[in-house]
Amino acid sequence: MVIALLTDFGDYYPGVMKGVIRKFTDAEVIDITHSVTPQNVIEGAFLLYNAYRFFPKDTIFVVVVDPGVGSERKALVIKTKNYYFVCPDNGIAYPSAEEDGIVKIYQIDENISELTGELSATFHGRDIFAPAAALLSKGNYTYFKEINEIKELNLFDVDISDTEIRCNVIYIDRFGNVVTNIKDTVINNKKIKKVYFEELEIPVVRAYSDVGIGEPLALIGSFKTLELSIREGNFAREFRVKHGMLRLRWKK
Repeated sequence: MVIALLTDFGDYYPGVMKGVIRKFTDAEVIDITHSVTPQNVIEGAFLLYNAYRFFPKDTIFVVVVDPGVGSERKALVIKTKNYYFVCPDNGIAYPSAEEDGIVKIYQIDENISELTGELSATFHGRDIFAPAAALLSKGNYTYFKEINEIKELNLFDVDISDTEIRCNVIYIDRFGNVVTNIKDTVINNKKIKKVYFEELEIPVVRAYSDVGIGEPLALIGSFKTLELSIREGNFAREFRVKHGMLRLRWKK
C-alpha cells in the first residue's frame, strides 16, 4: 500500500504527518510535493490531477492545501474506482476523483484526533488527515461516515471568442514556465499556430529547441496544456506574469 502526500506545507509539517502515518501503519509514504503555492487550491488540484494516474492502484493520496482549516468545512475520504483521496472539502481532489470515477464519499469524524491526542485548529494534516490515511490503509472505517455531496472544481474552464482566449495561469514552475489551463484539444481543434501576449507574438511549437535561445515560445507541455516559455529563460519573471486570469489573442 502506498500513501502519497501533496501539500503546501514546506519542510517541517510533512515530516510530522509522516510520523503519525508510520505510527499506525507500515505503508510506504511518498512525497509528490510540499511546494504548492500557499493556499492555492487550484494549483494543488492541478498538480494532483497530473500525478495521480501514474501511481499504483489503491494508492491513498493525502492532499492538504487547506485555507479553510479550523472552519466548518468537512474533511473527506473519496473512494474512486482505483484510488482513495483524503482531503479537505474545498474541491482540491474533485477533478482527479471525478475523472477516475467516484464510488463513495465519506466525512471524517474529528474524533479521529483521539489517535494523536491533539486537535489543532491549524494543523488538520497531522490530527485528522494523516491518521485517516493510516486507518484507511488497514481497511478501518471507524471514523468515516458516508455522505453524498462534495464541493466541485473545474480546472479547465476557458472562454474562447473569435480572436481571444480568456484562461487561467494555473501553475508556474521553477523554470518560470507559465502553465495555463488551455487543454491541448483546444489548440489542436482551433489549429492555433501562434498566440499574442499583449503585443508579443509567440509561435506555438513542439519543443523548446524549435526556437533560438532567449526567444519566447508556446507549447503543449507534459501537463497537456498550453505553456508560455522562453528557451533557457524565465517567462514569468521577464513578463511579470502571476497566477490568475490571462488573456491571449489567437488572431490579430
